[in-house]
Amino acid sequence: MSDRLRPSIVWLIPVAALLISGALLIRVTVHRGPRITISFITAESLEAGKTRVRYKDVEIGTLKAVHLSTDRARVLAEVQLDDSPKPFATCGTRYWVVRPRIGMTGISGLSTAVSGAYIAADIGGTSGQCKGFIGLETPPSVTDDQKGKRFVLHADSLGSLTAGSPVLFRHVQAGRVLDYSLSADGADVVVDVFVDAPYDGYVTSATGWWQASGIDVRFGSDGFRLDTQSVASLLSGGVAFDTVTRMPAARQAADGASFVLAANRADAAQGAEDGAAARVLMRFDQSLRGLSIGAPVDFHGVELGRVTAIDMDFNPATARIDMLATLDLYPTRLGHHYRQALGNGDSAAGRYLLHQLVENGLRGQLRVGSVLTGQRYVALDFFPRARKVHIDTQRTPVELPTVPNTLEELQDQLAGIVNKLNRVPFDNIGRSLDQTLRTTASLFQQVDAELIPEAHATLSAAQKSFNAANATLAQDSPLQSDVHQALTELRRTLASLNSLADYLQQHPESLVWGKSSSSAQGN
Repeated sequence: MSDRLRPSIVWLIPVAALLISGALLIRVTVHRGPRITISFITAESLEAGKTRVRYKDVEIGTLKAVHLSTDRARVLAEVQLDDSPKPFATCGTRYWVVRPRIGMTGISGLSTAVSGAYIAADIGGTSGQCKGFIGLETPPSVTDDQKGKRFVLHADSLGSLTAGSPVLFRHVQAGRVLDYSLSADGADVVVDVFVDAPYDGYVTSATGWWQASGIDVRFGSDGFRLDTQSVASLLSGGVAFDTVTRMPAARQAADGASFVLAANRADAAQGAEDGAAARVLMRFDQSLRGLSIGAPVDFHGVELGRVTAIDMDFNPATARIDMLATLDLYPTRLGHHYRQALGNGDSAAGRYLLHQLVENGLRGQLRVGSVLTGQRYVALDFFPRARKVHIDTQRTPVELPTVPNTLEELQDQLAGIVNKLNRVPFDNIGRSLDQTLRTTASLFQQVDAELIPEAHATLSAAQKSFNAANATLAQDSPLQSDVHQALTELRRTLASLNSLADYLQQHPESLVWGKSSSSAQGN
């Protein structure tokens, strides 16, 4: 063989490189992980070839491509997983984008502001393999490897709760709110919560749940009350739980157990200790101003229940609009006999006992609980002189009779007096009095202008006359001397007349014959 036909050693190098590359390609192809597609609403912070897929900060794949779906409603992210994380292709796996987020429960994902956003994964519990996944828009509150239990709470309203709100056990955060929704009939709100281990062991059949806002301030008919929880619940609300009743055989609650979410701890304790509430109605023919939902129902200082609703109802019998108050009462608080009757399941005995109470004068009455706030409450009491009434215990809810408040009656009487006073024409009387006063003032002005000067002149003339009379009657005046002389002469004349009368009495004949000479001489 000639040297030209003999292969050169230079060609062995590219052949060896080609064989090595093929082996590496076969190795990569054989050991490459699955390729999956994750659907998101937006492609914010996603970059093909740069965005990584991580599980507990360990890279398990890379984002290869991003494109729109056929209907352009979502974004499809194609992810190439590595060989080792094949379990992340199971159907129950969850994916979400980790980026900086600011919410009511705090700030998360700050590290991505420097390193960039990434796709996080949480392994699912199913074993089947899937190619397509629906990405979460927010991080899940609970990952699959967290230990604890889920519970379902039923509340009348959501209040200030939101996803991520804390779940507190004796002011210690023991879990979080996962989600919430309305029930099928819309009657209540269903709240899903998760309690971390080991706190989930404290949830038993004797546990009560209630909404715990940051600051619970109450200023009503039962006084001023302040209750605080945590700073986190101040911002986003919260749920608290604790043992509210002593049960001899309390057992741990199972995963997924349901509870009633009360408005506050007191309501939670009432629900646990007193059982189901009995709903009753009370009809009032007076204003319910000052009576609010949640106001207590009191019997001699013992709280029997709460006001749950206030409504109006037209009464055809009186052609008036009555005010209705719906109450939730706890019959077990009415005493041992009532509890015994209810405990034996004898509803007829309970109805008979209620008939007896009403027959003896049990009535409802509105009373003022706080003069400062004007808040009212409903009082149950016995009024022996109350008008006899008949109640229908077969009706649901039962309507209990009421009596008016004596203070209200007094106010009505005072209002009647005020109405009568309002009908008095004070304006006309005032105008007449003003006119009379003006006339009197004019008369006084006329007297001062006309009569007083004339009176001054008359008084001056009278003073002159008095002075003249005084001068005339003075002791050293001529008139006084003449009067004395005249009186002397008058006395003499009277003496002569007396002598003449005596003579005539002794000698009456002298009136005919004249005075005799002897008599004259003797005289």
